[in-house]
Amino acid sequence: MEAHKKPKAIIVGGSIAGVSSAHALIAAGWDVVVLEKSSASPTGTPTGAGLGLDPLSQQIICSWLGPNAQQLHSLTFPLSIDQNQVTDGEKKISWTLTRDENFNFRAAHWADLHGLLCKALPADIFFWGHLFLSFCVSDDKTSVEVTTKVLQTGDTIVIVGDLLVAADGCLSSIRQSFLPDFKLRYSGYCAWRGVLDFSDNENSEAIIGSRKAYPDLGKCLYFDLGCGTHSVLYELLNKRLNWIWYVNQPEPEVKGNSVTKKVSSDMIVKMHEEAEKVWVPELVKVIKETKQPFLNIIYDCDPLEKILWDNVVLIGDAAHPTTPHGLRSTNMSILDAAVLGKCLEKWGAKCLRSALEEYQSIRLPVTSIQVLHSRRLGRIKQGLILPNGKPFDPKMASLEDREGLQQKNMPFFADAPSVLLPRNAVDG
Repeated sequence: MEAHKKPKAIIVGGSIAGVSSAHALIAAGWDVVVLEKSSASPTGTPTGAGLGLDPLSQQIICSWLGPNAQQLHSLTFPLSIDQNQVTDGEKKISWTLTRDENFNFRAAHWADLHGLLCKALPADIFFWGHLFLSFCVSDDKTSVEVTTKVLQTGDTIVIVGDLLVAADGCLSSIRQSFLPDFKLRYSGYCAWRGVLDFSDNENSEAIIGSRKAYPDLGKCLYFDLGCGTHSVLYELLNKRLNWIWYVNQPEPEVKGNSVTKKVSSDMIVKMHEEAEKVWVPELVKVIKETKQPFLNIIYDCDPLEKILWDNVVLIGDAAHPTTPHGLRSTNMSILDAAVLGKCLEKWGAKCLRSALEEYQSIRLPVTSIQVLHSRRLGRIKQGLILPNGKPFDPKMASLEDREGLQQKNMPFFADAPSVLLPRNAVDG
């Protein structure tokens, strides 16, 4: 490699994991290209839904945005309270199980965060409308060729780089090439999701009712535990409510390569009918007034033994598909990217293998434990059988069990890897 030439990374996947990787690697002195099959950045569209950013992710994003760091604050809403409550579906009443008033997360809409991160990067690094086809590592392991199809023209092009970053999600085809027998694990439940935009009707019955039933909307992450089910509710910027409702059911069939199932109007009607049996009327109104709810199939996987092969590395959901109950997916992706960038900066391109091995040694033990904790939390909240042979009963739960529901009990919850800390902070 020429001394004056920057090393080059090819990032497959233009979602938040891929865009975060671009930020981190550019900061580490690398050139990057991002290949994404979508024809353009989904900024400004209703793609995705809400997510929660932990304090470390907020700090990392602000470091990438530099002088525009305040934009993250202006695009997100505070989540200073983490509250778990139980709802009696018959009596239509709720009461608090546990409440943490020092939560310090922020709520964002996926498209808002993605747009913010994309706009802070050079536009020419993005290859929109490029479908990843295959890759080939050179015999001497010093370069990687990626073949991609330009969807608009049908042309095939080859891009050569020093590193391939697989940010291609939980259904990663790059991971599959190394682990051909790999299969995702179905959790036993799906999630109905939606975002209610009430910007044109702030005084509707649904909004007035929801603010009465959930008085801390605007600063609280509400988890509602019903009988064998649970829901999530919180407010997003620009007068939007994000809700999720987890439903135990057999694994649905889906067409194509997706974890989102296309829903029919009949399915939505049935979902509304079921909601009336389980939740308080105020939440039911929010669900019913939401346009275009969608259904996510919830998967994770047992922790992988490795997330790198030669000069190919997995990042985000490609490295550790997880259930959403620990608010980890986006936060893990951002932290993966930041750690990878710092390891590459520390070791330099000539010691690529050492950099990737350090990245793996830092992230794999942490994400493995967090994935399993999130899995257990989901089974608890869905009333599924636990290792002790019994389901969790929120109405009979001990104080210890109730406090175990809090997000702050996630292993490594507030831990920043030492590679991210200033040298003097580590040495001191």
